[in-house]
Amino acid sequence: MSLLGRPLPPAFVRREVVLAPHAERAYVAAEWRDALVVVEQGSLELVGLSGIRRQLECGAILWLWGLPLRALRNPGSVNTRIVGISRRADEFRAGQSSLKHDCD
Repeated sequence: MSLLGRPLPPAFVRREVVLAPHAERAYVAAEWRDALVVVEQGSLELVGLSGIRRQLECGAILWLWGLPLRALRNPGSVNTRIVGISRRADEFRAGQSSLKHDCD
């Protein structure tokens, strides 16, 4: 499932992060609030506060918000690209949404 190249409804925002080979990025939970995340390219290593590491491959779908992580790391020799889709901040109101759903 790719989240790239698809138009989004106005109530949503796309966030894309690229990690160079062997690069590490500090984990900031607020960056991933309410986001469904897909590893679009390469491998992603989640580095826990305890030091435990978990590796996810291209195609993995995950939730990053609120996890006990220290960093996001690219363990490979090619760029890692992760993409998250979330509701815009003005659409996210403590679990309420102004979105109209087809299934309502």
